[in-house]
Amino acid sequence: MKQTQFNCPVEVTLSLIGGKYKPLILWHLVDCPLRYMELQRRINATPKMLSQQLHDLEDCGMIHREVIPEKPPKTVYSLTALGDSIIPVLDAMCQWGTNYMDGLDIQPPCCSARI
Repeated sequence: MKQTQFNCPVEVTLSLIGGKYKPLILWHLVDCPLRYMELQRRINATPKMLSQQLHDLEDCGMIHREVIPEKPPKTVYSLTALGDSIIPVLDAMCQWGTNYMDGLDIQPPCCSARI
């Protein structure tokens, strides 16, 4: 993490999980580890963007990257203990988004099983 002085706890949280893809990556890793291509299909980010976001999350200790030496090699991502600690925040975001979508009469397909 580049910034070491923060003015607000929300600023710290956003520095770790802010952006379009980091919360989605973490959300999809809540229930089970996933391979890179599984994350790519679920998130629909460009390969460059997904790689950068995964690298950032690994650097700050939120996810673990494991390369399994097979042919071809398989890379699996999972949450660390720090990553697990963000699950209540992600659940709250999902609940808030679900409530918002309910007001628009839209059914969320992705997270209804977790809330």
